[in-house]
Amino acid sequence: MKAKLLAFRRSLTALIIGFLASAVLILCVGESPRHILQIFLNGAGGSAYDFGLTLYYAVPLVLTGLAVSIGLKTRLFNIGVEGQLTVGALAAALAGIVGPDSAPWNRLLGFGAALLAGGLWGALLGYLRARRRAHEVVAGIMLNFIAYGLTSWIALNFFKNPESQNPETMSIPTGARIPSFTFFQSAPVSWVLIIAPFAALCVWAYYRWTRAGFAMEAVGSNPEAARYAGISIATQQFWALTLGGMLSGLVGFIEVYGNTGKFVVGFSPGYGFMGVAVALVGRLNPLGILGAALLFAGLHKGSLDLDFETEWLTRDFAQILQAILILFMSCSNLIPASWQLRIEVLKRRLHGNRD
Repeated sequence: MKAKLLAFRRSLTALIIGFLASAVLILCVGESPRHILQIFLNGAGGSAYDFGLTLYYAVPLVLTGLAVSIGLKTRLFNIGVEGQLTVGALAAALAGIVGPDSAPWNRLLGFGAALLAGGLWGALLGYLRARRRAHEVVAGIMLNFIAYGLTSWIALNFFKNPESQNPETMSIPTGARIPSFTFFQSAPVSWVLIIAPFAALCVWAYYRWTRAGFAMEAVGSNPEAARYAGISIATQQFWALTLGGMLSGLVGFIEVYGNTGKFVVGFSPGYGFMGVAVALVGRLNPLGILGAALLFAGLHKGSLDLDFETEWLTRDFAQILQAILILFMSCSNLIPASWQLRIEVLKRRLHGNRD
Protein backbone atom coordinates (compact mmCIF):
# COMPACT_ATOMS: atom_id res chain seq x y z
CA MET A 1 0.00 0.00 0.00
CA LYS A 2 2.89 2.35 0.81
CA ALA A 3 4.47 1.75 -2.59
CA LYS A 4 1.17 2.44 -4.35
CA LEU A 5 0.67 5.64 -2.39
CA LEU A 6 4.18 6.78 -3.27
CA ALA A 7 3.57 6.00 -6.95
CA PHE A 8 0.35 8.02 -6.83
CA ARG A 9 2.16 10.95 -5.24
CA ARG A 10 4.85 10.83 -7.88
CA SER A 11 2.32 10.76 -10.71
CA LEU A 12 0.29 13.60 -9.23
CA THR A 13 3.40 15.70 -8.65
CA ALA A 14 4.60 15.08 -12.20
CA LEU A 15 1.22 16.16 -13.59
CA ILE A 16 1.24 19.34 -11.50
CA ILE A 17 4.77 20.19 -12.66
CA GLY A 18 3.74 19.48 -16.24
CA PHE A 19 0.79 21.86 -15.99
CA LEU A 20 3.00 24.53 -14.39
CA ALA A 21 5.51 24.16 -17.22
CA SER A 22 2.64 24.51 -19.71
CA ALA A 23 1.50 27.67 -17.90
CA VAL A 24 4.99 29.14 -18.31
CA LEU A 25 4.91 28.28 -22.01
CA ILE A 26 1.51 29.96 -22.37
CA LEU A 27 2.88 33.11 -20.70
CA CYS A 28 5.83 33.10 -23.08
CA VAL A 29 3.55 33.27 -26.13
CA GLY A 30 1.55 36.12 -24.63
CA GLU A 31 -1.60 34.39 -23.42
CA SER A 32 -3.16 34.07 -19.98
CA PRO A 33 -2.97 30.59 -18.38
CA ARG A 34 -6.23 31.27 -16.54
CA HIS A 35 -7.96 32.15 -19.80
CA ILE A 36 -6.61 29.02 -21.51
CA LEU A 37 -7.72 26.87 -18.57
CA GLN A 38 -11.20 28.36 -18.80
CA ILE A 39 -11.33 27.56 -22.52
CA PHE A 40 -10.36 23.94 -21.88
CA LEU A 41 -12.88 23.55 -19.06
CA ASN A 42 -15.72 25.10 -21.05
CA GLY A 43 -14.86 23.12 -24.15
CA ALA A 44 -14.60 19.80 -22.32
CA GLY A 45 -17.55 20.12 -19.97
CA GLY A 46 -19.29 23.44 -20.46
CA SER A 47 -22.54 21.77 -21.48
CA ALA A 48 -24.09 18.32 -21.58
CA TYR A 49 -23.16 18.07 -25.26
CA ASP A 50 -19.53 19.07 -24.62
CA PHE A 51 -19.18 16.60 -21.75
CA GLY A 52 -20.82 13.91 -23.87
CA LEU A 53 -18.22 14.38 -26.60
CA THR A 54 -15.46 14.23 -23.98
CA LEU A 55 -16.82 10.89 -22.80
CA TYR A 56 -17.13 9.74 -26.40
CA TYR A 57 -13.45 10.48 -27.01
CA ALA A 58 -12.43 8.92 -23.70
CA VAL A 59 -13.91 5.44 -24.31
CA PRO A 60 -11.61 4.51 -27.24
CA LEU A 61 -8.63 5.95 -25.38
CA VAL A 62 -9.33 3.72 -22.39
CA LEU A 63 -9.38 0.64 -24.62
CA THR A 64 -6.28 1.55 -26.60
CA GLY A 65 -4.48 2.58 -23.40
CA LEU A 66 -5.27 -0.79 -21.87
CA ALA A 67 -4.11 -2.54 -25.05
CA VAL A 68 -0.77 -0.74 -24.97
CA SER A 69 -0.37 -1.29 -21.23
CA ILE A 70 -0.81 -5.06 -21.54
CA GLY A 71 2.03 -5.15 -24.04
CA LEU A 72 4.24 -2.97 -21.86
CA LYS A 73 3.59 -5.31 -18.94
CA THR A 74 5.66 -7.88 -20.84
CA ARG A 75 8.15 -5.25 -22.06
CA LEU A 76 6.61 -5.06 -25.53
CA PHE A 77 5.65 -1.84 -27.27
CA ASN A 78 2.38 -2.56 -29.08
CA ILE A 79 2.47 0.13 -31.75
CA GLY A 80 0.09 -1.94 -33.90
CA VAL A 81 -3.04 -0.87 -32.00
CA GLU A 82 -4.13 1.44 -34.81
CA GLY A 83 -4.20 -1.41 -37.31
CA GLN A 84 -5.97 -3.71 -34.86
CA LEU A 85 -8.83 -1.28 -34.23
CA THR A 86 -9.15 -0.64 -37.98
CA VAL A 87 -9.52 -4.36 -38.70
CA GLY A 88 -11.99 -4.65 -35.83
CA ALA A 89 -14.11 -1.81 -37.24
CA LEU A 90 -14.34 -3.41 -40.67
CA ALA A 91 -15.21 -6.79 -39.16
CA ALA A 92 -17.96 -5.21 -37.06
CA ALA A 93 -19.39 -3.40 -40.09
CA LEU A 94 -19.38 -6.51 -42.29
CA ALA A 95 -20.98 -8.57 -39.53
CA GLY A 96 -23.68 -5.96 -39.20
CA ILE A 97 -24.29 -5.83 -42.96
CA VAL A 98 -24.62 -9.59 -43.50
CA GLY A 99 -25.92 -10.40 -40.01
CA PRO A 100 -29.48 -11.09 -38.90
CA ASP A 101 -32.14 -8.37 -38.75
CA SER A 102 -32.70 -8.99 -35.06
CA ALA A 103 -31.01 -6.08 -33.27
CA PRO A 104 -29.67 -8.03 -30.25
CA TRP A 105 -28.22 -10.82 -32.38
CA ASN A 106 -26.80 -8.37 -34.90
CA ARG A 107 -25.07 -6.42 -32.15
CA LEU A 108 -23.76 -9.57 -30.55
CA LEU A 109 -22.39 -10.74 -33.91
CA GLY A 110 -20.73 -7.37 -34.52
CA PHE A 111 -19.24 -7.38 -31.02
CA GLY A 112 -17.82 -10.87 -31.49
CA ALA A 113 -16.50 -10.08 -34.98
CA ALA A 114 -14.66 -6.97 -33.77
CA LEU A 115 -13.23 -8.85 -30.80
CA LEU A 116 -12.10 -11.77 -32.98
CA ALA A 117 -10.65 -9.69 -35.82
CA GLY A 118 -8.69 -7.42 -33.50
CA GLY A 119 -7.46 -10.43 -31.55
CA LEU A 120 -6.31 -12.24 -34.68
CA TRP A 121 -4.46 -9.15 -35.93
CA GLY A 122 -2.81 -8.83 -32.55
CA ALA A 123 -2.03 -12.56 -32.56
CA LEU A 124 -0.27 -12.15 -35.90
CA LEU A 125 1.96 -9.51 -34.34
CA GLY A 126 2.42 -11.74 -31.31
CA TYR A 127 3.46 -14.67 -33.51
CA LEU A 128 6.00 -12.56 -35.39
CA ARG A 129 7.47 -11.32 -32.10
CA ALA A 130 7.35 -14.47 -30.00
CA ARG A 131 8.13 -17.13 -32.59
CA ARG A 132 9.99 -15.33 -35.35
CA ARG A 133 11.82 -12.81 -33.12
CA ALA A 134 10.68 -9.87 -35.24
CA HIS A 135 10.86 -6.51 -33.50
CA GLU A 136 7.33 -5.65 -32.38
CA VAL A 137 7.65 -1.96 -33.25
CA VAL A 138 8.77 -2.55 -36.83
CA ALA A 139 6.31 -5.41 -37.33
CA GLY A 140 3.50 -3.40 -35.72
CA ILE A 141 4.05 -0.40 -38.02
CA MET A 142 4.11 -2.64 -41.08
CA LEU A 143 0.91 -4.39 -39.97
CA ASN A 144 -0.71 -0.98 -39.54
CA PHE A 145 -0.03 -0.16 -43.19
CA ILE A 146 -1.28 -3.57 -44.26
CA ALA A 147 -4.45 -3.11 -42.19
CA TYR A 148 -5.11 0.30 -43.77
CA GLY A 149 -4.64 -1.03 -47.29
CA LEU A 150 -6.49 -4.31 -46.80
CA THR A 151 -9.55 -2.79 -45.09
CA SER A 152 -9.78 -0.01 -47.69
CA TRP A 153 -9.58 -2.51 -50.54
CA ILE A 154 -12.27 -4.75 -49.08
CA ALA A 155 -14.57 -1.87 -48.12
CA LEU A 156 -14.36 0.00 -51.42
CA ASN A 157 -14.34 -2.97 -53.80
CA PHE A 158 -16.91 -5.28 -52.24
CA PHE A 159 -19.07 -3.38 -49.73
CA LYS A 160 -18.95 0.27 -50.84
CA ASN A 161 -21.98 2.40 -50.17
CA PRO A 162 -23.51 3.04 -53.64
CA GLU A 163 -25.38 6.10 -52.37
CA SER A 164 -22.31 7.99 -51.20
CA GLN A 165 -19.10 9.30 -52.72
CA ASN A 166 -17.33 8.99 -49.38
CA PRO A 167 -14.93 6.07 -48.78
CA GLU A 168 -17.28 3.99 -46.65
CA THR A 169 -19.21 0.73 -46.60
CA MET A 170 -22.93 0.18 -46.66
CA SER A 171 -24.73 0.85 -43.41
CA ILE A 172 -25.69 -1.75 -40.86
CA PRO A 173 -29.45 -2.10 -40.15
CA THR A 174 -30.82 1.03 -38.49
CA GLY A 175 -32.39 -0.97 -35.69
CA ALA A 176 -29.04 -2.55 -34.83
CA ARG A 177 -27.40 0.78 -34.11
CA ILE A 178 -27.17 1.63 -30.43
CA PRO A 179 -29.21 4.76 -29.66
CA SER A 180 -27.52 7.63 -27.90
CA PHE A 181 -28.54 9.01 -24.51
CA THR A 182 -30.82 12.01 -24.82
CA PHE A 183 -29.17 13.66 -21.80
CA PHE A 184 -26.07 14.43 -23.87
CA GLN A 185 -28.17 15.98 -26.63
CA SER A 186 -26.73 14.99 -30.01
CA ALA A 187 -23.40 13.66 -28.70
CA PRO A 188 -22.89 10.00 -29.76
CA VAL A 189 -22.82 8.62 -26.21
CA SER A 190 -24.74 5.41 -25.55
CA TRP A 191 -24.56 2.43 -23.20
CA VAL A 192 -21.33 1.37 -24.93
CA LEU A 193 -19.85 3.85 -22.47
CA ILE A 194 -19.79 1.09 -19.86
CA ILE A 195 -17.39 -0.95 -22.00
CA ALA A 196 -14.48 1.26 -20.88
CA PRO A 197 -14.74 0.83 -17.07
CA PHE A 198 -15.78 -2.82 -17.51
CA ALA A 199 -12.69 -3.51 -19.63
CA ALA A 200 -10.48 -1.76 -17.06
CA LEU A 201 -12.05 -3.84 -14.29
CA CYS A 202 -11.47 -7.05 -16.26
CA VAL A 203 -7.82 -6.18 -16.88
CA TRP A 204 -7.32 -5.36 -13.19
CA ALA A 205 -8.96 -8.65 -12.17
CA TYR A 206 -6.84 -10.50 -14.73
CA TYR A 207 -3.66 -9.22 -13.11
CA ARG A 208 -4.94 -9.54 -9.57
CA TRP A 209 -6.71 -12.89 -9.51
CA THR A 210 -5.46 -15.11 -12.35
CA ARG A 211 -2.29 -17.14 -12.74
CA ALA A 212 -1.95 -16.00 -16.34
CA GLY A 213 -2.01 -12.36 -15.24
CA PHE A 214 0.59 -13.05 -12.55
CA ALA A 215 2.79 -14.80 -15.11
CA MET A 216 2.47 -11.84 -17.47
CA GLU A 217 3.52 -9.37 -14.79
CA ALA A 218 6.35 -11.67 -13.74
CA VAL A 219 7.73 -11.66 -17.27
CA GLY A 220 7.68 -7.87 -17.33
CA SER A 221 9.18 -7.45 -13.85
CA ASN A 222 12.01 -9.97 -14.14
CA PRO A 223 12.27 -12.10 -17.30
CA GLU A 224 15.16 -14.18 -15.97
CA ALA A 225 13.35 -15.07 -12.77
CA ALA A 226 10.20 -15.86 -14.74
CA ARG A 227 12.14 -18.16 -17.05
CA TYR A 228 13.76 -19.86 -14.08
CA ALA A 229 10.28 -20.41 -12.59
CA GLY A 230 9.19 -22.21 -15.76
CA ILE A 231 7.16 -19.42 -17.33
CA SER A 232 7.36 -19.27 -21.12
CA ILE A 233 8.26 -15.71 -22.05
CA ALA A 234 7.30 -16.25 -25.70
CA THR A 235 3.85 -17.52 -24.72
CA GLN A 236 3.20 -14.56 -22.43
CA GLN A 237 4.32 -12.10 -25.09
CA PHE A 238 2.05 -13.74 -27.65
CA TRP A 239 -0.98 -13.53 -25.39
CA ALA A 240 -0.18 -9.97 -24.32
CA LEU A 241 -0.34 -8.77 -27.92
CA THR A 242 -3.38 -10.94 -28.65
CA LEU A 243 -5.35 -9.56 -25.70
CA GLY A 244 -4.27 -6.07 -26.67
CA GLY A 245 -5.64 -6.68 -30.15
CA MET A 246 -8.97 -7.83 -28.76
CA LEU A 247 -9.34 -4.66 -26.70
CA SER A 248 -8.38 -2.56 -29.70
CA GLY A 249 -10.95 -4.32 -31.86
CA LEU A 250 -13.70 -3.16 -29.51
CA VAL A 251 -12.92 0.43 -30.54
CA GLY A 252 -14.13 -0.53 -34.00
CA PHE A 253 -17.35 -1.98 -32.61
CA ILE A 254 -18.04 1.23 -30.67
CA GLU A 255 -17.40 3.37 -33.74
CA VAL A 256 -19.65 1.33 -36.04
CA TYR A 257 -22.54 0.49 -33.72
CA GLY A 258 -22.38 3.54 -31.49
CA ASN A 259 -21.64 6.31 -33.97
CA THR A 260 -21.41 6.02 -37.76
CA GLY A 261 -23.32 2.80 -38.43
CA LYS A 262 -20.77 1.90 -41.10
CA PHE A 263 -17.05 1.49 -41.66
CA VAL A 264 -15.49 4.77 -42.78
CA VAL A 265 -11.97 4.63 -44.19
CA GLY A 266 -9.64 6.62 -41.92
CA PHE A 267 -12.22 7.03 -39.14
CA SER A 268 -9.62 6.98 -36.36
CA PRO A 269 -8.02 10.33 -35.45
CA GLY A 270 -5.07 8.39 -34.03
CA TYR A 271 -6.66 6.53 -31.13
CA GLY A 272 -3.97 3.87 -31.27
CA PHE A 273 -1.09 6.30 -30.97
CA MET A 274 -2.85 8.38 -28.30
CA GLY A 275 -3.31 5.14 -26.39
CA VAL A 276 0.46 5.03 -25.93
CA ALA A 277 0.34 8.38 -24.13
CA VAL A 278 -2.66 7.29 -22.05
CA ALA A 279 -0.90 4.10 -20.96
CA LEU A 280 2.26 5.97 -19.97
CA VAL A 281 0.47 8.74 -18.08
CA GLY A 282 -1.73 6.13 -16.39
CA ARG A 283 1.44 4.23 -15.40
CA LEU A 284 0.00 0.97 -16.82
CA ASN A 285 -2.56 0.88 -14.00
CA PRO A 286 -6.16 0.24 -15.22
CA LEU A 287 -7.56 2.85 -12.82
CA GLY A 288 -4.86 5.33 -13.81
CA ILE A 289 -5.63 4.69 -17.47
CA LEU A 290 -9.28 5.61 -16.89
CA GLY A 291 -8.21 8.95 -15.43
CA ALA A 292 -5.57 9.56 -18.10
CA ALA A 293 -8.05 8.80 -20.90
CA LEU A 294 -10.54 11.29 -19.46
CA LEU A 295 -7.76 13.88 -19.16
CA PHE A 296 -6.58 13.44 -22.75
CA ALA A 297 -10.15 13.38 -24.05
CA GLY A 298 -10.81 16.65 -22.23
CA LEU A 299 -7.66 18.18 -23.70
CA HIS A 300 -8.67 17.04 -27.18
CA LYS A 301 -12.22 18.36 -26.91
CA GLY A 302 -11.27 21.56 -25.10
CA SER A 303 -8.58 22.44 -27.64
CA LEU A 304 -11.10 22.73 -30.48
CA ASP A 305 -12.03 26.26 -29.32
CA LEU A 306 -8.45 27.56 -29.10
CA ASP A 307 -8.48 28.70 -32.73
CA PHE A 308 -11.44 31.02 -32.07
CA GLU A 309 -10.82 32.13 -28.49
CA THR A 310 -7.10 32.98 -28.58
CA GLU A 311 -4.81 35.05 -30.73
CA TRP A 312 -1.60 33.04 -30.61
CA LEU A 313 -2.58 29.46 -29.77
CA THR A 314 -4.25 26.87 -31.99
CA ARG A 315 -5.71 23.43 -31.34
CA ASP A 316 -2.25 21.98 -31.98
CA PHE A 317 -1.27 23.30 -28.55
CA ALA A 318 -3.14 20.34 -27.04
CA GLN A 319 -0.57 18.02 -28.59
CA ILE A 320 2.25 20.10 -27.11
CA LEU A 321 0.55 19.94 -23.72
CA GLN A 322 0.19 16.16 -24.03
CA ALA A 323 3.88 15.86 -24.90
CA ILE A 324 4.85 17.95 -21.86
CA LEU A 325 2.75 15.79 -19.56
CA ILE A 326 4.27 12.60 -20.99
CA LEU A 327 7.77 14.04 -20.56
CA PHE A 328 7.27 14.82 -16.89
CA MET A 329 5.44 11.56 -16.24
CA SER A 330 8.41 9.67 -17.68
CA CYS A 331 10.65 11.49 -15.19
CA SER A 332 8.30 11.04 -12.25
CA ASN A 333 10.45 8.32 -10.72
CA LEU A 334 13.32 10.79 -10.39
CA ILE A 335 11.97 14.22 -9.49
CA PRO A 336 9.47 13.43 -6.72
CA ALA A 337 11.77 10.79 -5.23
CA SER A 338 14.28 13.41 -4.14
CA TRP A 339 11.48 15.56 -2.79
CA GLN A 340 10.09 12.64 -0.83
CA LEU A 341 13.51 12.09 0.76
CA ARG A 342 13.70 15.76 1.78
CA ILE A 343 10.19 15.60 3.25
CA GLU A 344 11.13 12.55 5.32
CA VAL A 345 14.27 14.31 6.60
CA LEU A 346 12.22 17.38 7.52
CA LYS A 347 9.70 15.20 9.38
CA ARG A 348 12.46 13.56 11.41
CA ARG A 349 13.95 16.95 12.30
CA LEU A 350 10.58 18.32 13.39
CA HIS A 351 9.90 15.21 15.42
CA GLY A 352 13.28 15.57 17.08
CA ASN A 353 12.60 19.21 17.92
CA ARG A 354 9.34 18.24 19.63
CA ASP A 355 11.13 15.74 21.74
